[in-house]
Amino acid sequence: MNILVTGAKGFIGQNLCIHLKESGFENVEKITRDDNDKSIEEKVKNANFIYHLAGVNRPENDDEFKQGNTDLTQKIVNTLVNNKRSTPIVLTSSIQAELNNLYGVSKAGAESAIAAYREKTGSAAYIYRLPNVFGKWCKPNYNSAVATFCYNTINGLPITVHNAEAPLSLVYIDDVCHEFVSLLTNTPSEPKEYSQVEPVYKTTVGKVVSLLSDFKQSRTSLITNKVGVGFERALYSTYLSYFKPEQFTYDVPSYTDERGSFSEMLKTTDSGQFSFFTAHPGITRGGHYHHTKNEKFLVLKGEARFKFKHIVTGEEYEINTSEAVRTIVETVPGWTHDITNIGSEELIVMLWANEMFDRDKPDTVAMSL
Repeated sequence: MNILVTGAKGFIGQNLCIHLKESGFENVEKITRDDNDKSIEEKVKNANFIYHLAGVNRPENDDEFKQGNTDLTQKIVNTLVNNKRSTPIVLTSSIQAELNNLYGVSKAGAESAIAAYREKTGSAAYIYRLPNVFGKWCKPNYNSAVATFCYNTINGLPITVHNAEAPLSLVYIDDVCHEFVSLLTNTPSEPKEYSQVEPVYKTTVGKVVSLLSDFKQSRTSLITNKVGVGFERALYSTYLSYFKPEQFTYDVPSYTDERGSFSEMLKTTDSGQFSFFTAHPGITRGGHYHHTKNEKFLVLKGEARFKFKHIVTGEEYEINTSEAVRTIVETVPGWTHDITNIGSEELIVMLWANEMFDRDKPDTVAMSL
């Protein structure tokens, strides 16, 4: 299958071409600003599926709206019709196509050309009225508030918000690409007048700015948001994509004494925190119990002996573990516990606790074994 992507060097185009390659579609032809009328015609004629992503939204003069949106689309359609082709085509339009401005009118003109092509040829033609698309490689300070906010937050530049409650409807670039690629294998029998990418995230300008501030502060507070699902996952990934290589790293606090060192790595508001510590040979750490707190230990390097004693019955238990086995050792409420480096090298242990450490309510009571 010969696939053609117009606007292939743009934000959506670059991402889509990567997704197409990952999905096994190697024959991807591209149309960019470097193409002329002849090369465009040849590429359109030879295509078996067309993603028409090219468009103009920041022209040097107003005439470019019509030339880059309506006229280019009509040129593609005319080429297909004149060569008796009924090639499936996807058009990325905009929710602004409903508005009476130059950009909206030019996008509506492109939609009309695609709709007429669908009616004339009976081909599969999909018109996606996309809301604001966000994700990696979107150009900041251009036409995306999210891209600009991400870039400015990372680089300490001011963010201007005129109305924090202003609504935003957003779709994530990966969802756009997954939807578009799926059309190659799961083509609906009857395309709708307008197609949609799901999910559409409904939020506000103020919420986006607030989340981005949280993301930046997480490098010092170590407290991460719920960045594993939904909108926050997509926004966090987008935020990270604007880091320069020299911004890829950050340091965490380390507390060192004669026993070894202790460092907190990551904290969550509702699922505890991750830390790690070291201990020199022969050193014992711990010697305390918890009423509620739970900890899970994993030895990454060295050998360790974990000792436990019930604070009421006096029952005792111990277990030896090492880097040779991936054994999780849990602390249980009401049992005092400690850990000793029984090896000849430094001991390194990863630790997860089910709650963030609270200095005012540490739930940690000293009691030796």
